[in-house]
Amino acid sequence: MSVTRTTEPTTPPTRDGRRAFIPLLALGTFALGVDAYVMAGLLPLVADGLDVSASSAGQMVTVFTLCYALGGPVFATLLAARPAKTVLGVALVVFTLGNALTALAPTLTVLLIARAVAGLGAGVYSPIAAATAAGLTSPERRGRALATVMGGLSVGTVVGVPAGMLLASHVGWRGTLWLITALGAVALIGVLRLPDVEVSAPPPLGERVRALAGGRVAGIVTVSLLGGISSLGLYTYLAEFLEDAAHTDGTVWAMWAWGAGGIVGSLLIGPVVDRTRRPFAAVTCVLALIAAAQFALPAAAHTAVALTVVPLVVWGAAGWAVQVPQQHQLIAAQPRHATVAVSLNSSAVYLGSGIGSALGGLVLGLGTSPGALPYCTGALTLLALALHLTVVRRAGRRPEESTSTPS
Repeated sequence: MSVTRTTEPTTPPTRDGRRAFIPLLALGTFALGVDAYVMAGLLPLVADGLDVSASSAGQMVTVFTLCYALGGPVFATLLAARPAKTVLGVALVVFTLGNALTALAPTLTVLLIARAVAGLGAGVYSPIAAATAAGLTSPERRGRALATVMGGLSVGTVVGVPAGMLLASHVGWRGTLWLITALGAVALIGVLRLPDVEVSAPPPLGERVRALAGGRVAGIVTVSLLGGISSLGLYTYLAEFLEDAAHTDGTVWAMWAWGAGGIVGSLLIGPVVDRTRRPFAAVTCVLALIAAAQFALPAAAHTAVALTVVPLVVWGAAGWAVQVPQQHQLIAAQPRHATVAVSLNSSAVYLGSGIGSALGGLVLGLGTSPGALPYCTGALTLLALALHLTVVRRAGRRPEESTSTPS
């Protein structure tokens, strides 16, 4: 008689069914990945199209990055009372409109405003998508969920950057922006199918600051900041490095190698973290791999161009993998405010990207050879590793401050 119980709904199958919606969130991060990284490759075309200098057109990357890093958390706070599905939808609408305006921009001023709008949408979407993915699955599969969302970014980079540059060579840079606009619209349709998910709402900005004051959260976010400065700062000047060290002006193959490594790293790291349950150890190993790859780049480039592929793939894989265990640690440290912790981490990575680009340009402007730039970024990665092994480790042995008290 007890067989009738099999028709009753149970929680685990419901959780399993909800997990199927995680790829829809990754579709949105795929669009973000294309938009964030392809603009650097389109820089010469944009400068020619708007009849401005390359340095002036380059400000579109800075504006996008800063609005992503700084504006996203502010607007996420303003939308704190809304359901996660609503916030994700609004973020993608803003992101899509910003890219459409970019494609139509007649002047540099309009272009910069459009990139700021797109950056705000991206800054709101990314951390909410990660926290929502974590809420769609069980804790023991959280690493896989976060890796899937981060995998959207890496796939967007490895596919979107070369494809966008190829498309721009045929239909112009505005055609590539229309493609990104279409990707954002498709992602929006996917997000509208999401079920309702309870995600901790971002608290006021004052509480965010108090969350950062906790030693563990502040340490993890600082490590992500240094990682962004090192990894993405070097990526910005990859063309200059290859021309100086390997005497080649072709960069598409290098972007493919770095991006392909990113796909592998971002997809493999989730199961590794879930299986080992040791995100701290995962970050330690990944940072060590990044430093080793960056220090090996100049020697490989001077020896043979083909050898450069190996450190590029390792650097890409480790660079993209590091954020999954970082997010895992932050969610564990701030379980009631997971969205806040993840958004702080996301902002730190993109802020590090902008700082890294600026510092890289400053270092090169002071006369440093582009071929020696990986030594500088490798040293920053070692600094991040030292901070991780000292400050973050010590803070992890102490209970977190009572930042998890509901506001």
